[in-house]
Amino acid sequence: MLQPAPANLTIEAAYRDRTPGSARLAARARELFPSGVTHDGRYLQPYGIYVERAAGAHKWDVDGNRYIDYYGGHGALLLGHNHPEVAAAVQDALAHGTHFGASHVLELRWAEAIRRLMPAAERVRFTSSGTEATHMAVRLARAATGRRKILRFRTHFHGWHDHMTSGYASHFDGAPTSGVLTGIADQVVLLDPNDADALRQVLAHDHDIALAIVEPTGGSFGMTPLRPEFLATLRELTAAHGVLLAFDEVVTGFRVAPGGAQGRFAITPDMTTLAKVLAGGLPGGALVGRADVLEPLDFEATTARGLEKVQHPGTFNANPLSAAAGIAALEQIEATDPCARANAIAEKLRQGLNEVLEAEDVPWAAYGTFSGIHVFTNPERRGLRPGDFDPFAVPYRELKTRQGNITHRLRLAMLLHGVELTSWPGALVSAAHGEADVADTSEAFRESLRLLKREGDVGA
Repeated sequence: MLQPAPANLTIEAAYRDRTPGSARLAARARELFPSGVTHDGRYLQPYGIYVERAAGAHKWDVDGNRYIDYYGGHGALLLGHNHPEVAAAVQDALAHGTHFGASHVLELRWAEAIRRLMPAAERVRFTSSGTEATHMAVRLARAATGRRKILRFRTHFHGWHDHMTSGYASHFDGAPTSGVLTGIADQVVLLDPNDADALRQVLAHDHDIALAIVEPTGGSFGMTPLRPEFLATLRELTAAHGVLLAFDEVVTGFRVAPGGAQGRFAITPDMTTLAKVLAGGLPGGALVGRADVLEPLDFEATTARGLEKVQHPGTFNANPLSAAAGIAALEQIEATDPCARANAIAEKLRQGLNEVLEAEDVPWAAYGTFSGIHVFTNPERRGLRPGDFDPFAVPYRELKTRQGNITHRLRLAMLLHGVELTSWPGALVSAAHGEADVADTSEAFRESLRLLKREGDVGA
């Protein structure tokens, strides 16, 4: 399967030679979209591929090139592309209509499937995205507690609304990012991940914190990993101080295990934000949690208590096509446990990549947990052995550092060899990936490193 790169061309020249159709479309896109992209993660120099179709663990670009896909719909496609059960469910729903502007049976079945897998979901409110779900969590926490502040952890990503922009990739001091009001940023308390002493101090002295929100496996699905014992401490301390706890399971929900990270770690949050796998590859999110915490959304309950209801419209909430795809995906997860398959393949791929790094004498490392993989490109040139790499021993800023030139060129080299990595760089493994994909990806990684060495990006 490995696609050889022309020996007489540079990485970029070989990539351009192989993808003329994508180049033409990218030129059109630059006249339409800022930087020619519709999602920051799709930005790649000189341009990214344009995909025509996908199935299972693979996708094909407009030039007919096949790739092993590790973007997985930005993490939404645990079952792989175009899963037959999900596709059939969407086709059936499509025949009945795309939008009713009314309640429908599929939204009930979707919520019931969530509750079966995630018992803490006493009540469900559907949204159109994970960002909307985390925004709803902030508003409900303030309504439920009467407090104002939000506690977050540096490097943890919770969408792109104003309360969540500082501290996950930059502005680690909490200063507002471009376009965000200082008054909003001032209501966010940022702490280092895994720092239990700082957490105790803040909760003991700041009594205006309404919500603590956390990625339960660590920032960016474990790029900056979180210790399970810290998660347990967080649950204990928030409960003791009357602070609501939200797990952001937009990525981890129904991916690390059928019941999400909370099921895997046996820790129950007050609220959970969901998206991606939830909707089976279509747009859709949800905020779920304790009935009393979601009560401010309830017309009758707020009227009876003399409270102002928290408003929540949303044109595409519980869209019937998204509901159909979500039901089909969750039923597959419940019945066949693709989470375990994806986790096992990811572990084999991490091992394969590290074996390549050791054989090629490149001091990088592939690490991660569950079905996520992160490639640490060692910006500070630490002395390390790939197979023994401990991300807990590396500062979070270093783990988050993207060496732009190397990252871009590694991705280009991997595309030349038929593999698409994610932008950080890394991989989101699906249950559709198999042993052959692991072998081909490892070999593509070996050849890509050799190309980078030849061009002076990595020491030979």
